[in-house]
Amino acid sequence: MVVDAADDDALVMDRRAFFRRGIERATRATVQRANEWANQRAGHWLRPPFALDELEFLLGCTRCDACVEACPHDALFRLPARLGPQVAGTPGLDLLNKGCRLCEDWPCVASCQPGALAFGSDTVEKGPAIENAIDLQAPRPLAAIRIDQDRCLPYQGPECGACAESCPVAGALLWASAKPSIDPKFCLGCGLCREACITDPPAITVSAIDRSAAPAD
Repeated sequence: MVVDAADDDALVMDRRAFFRRGIERATRATVQRANEWANQRAGHWLRPPFALDELEFLLGCTRCDACVEACPHDALFRLPARLGPQVAGTPGLDLLNKGCRLCEDWPCVASCQPGALAFGSDTVEKGPAIENAIDLQAPRPLAAIRIDQDRCLPYQGPECGACAESCPVAGALLWASAKPSIDPKFCLGCGLCREACITDPPAITVSAIDRSAAPAD
């Protein structure tokens, strides 16, 4: 039996292509599982403005503390060691105690040399409602903000208005019959309304946004 060299070469190429496709599928599956793990863990903390998606952020962040030190309002802090070596030392946003001022020059982002915080990484177009943004862009919402009507004073009878002037985004904090509400279409999750709240604990709650449900590119 005579073997055609061209056929033999084609068979080798087919095998290479088969294994290459297998490796690519395995790699995609591994990355997908890692991304799902990272997004699930990310529900326990909040990231600074313009942070990359969690897995990319963890891979890019060098734990250099530059963004933490650059924040003029001490709203960023190092996540503790108890969260695990993959996360420990990376920056978190302390919206439970302090609001993010959405600084006009975004010093936290400007200080990030590795690019784990990057303009244009995941932004929304600036509309007339957003007063503080850079290059006609603003970060995606930092957190989900909700008003607990069981604790909010205006819903119980007394007038309040402590948070009325706190929101930097027009249309995000609404008032009807002297009672506040949050419009999620405009809210950037800065938490300044929570910082202004006078109830103890605050009637405004902050929680992480589930990024895992977002459609893939």
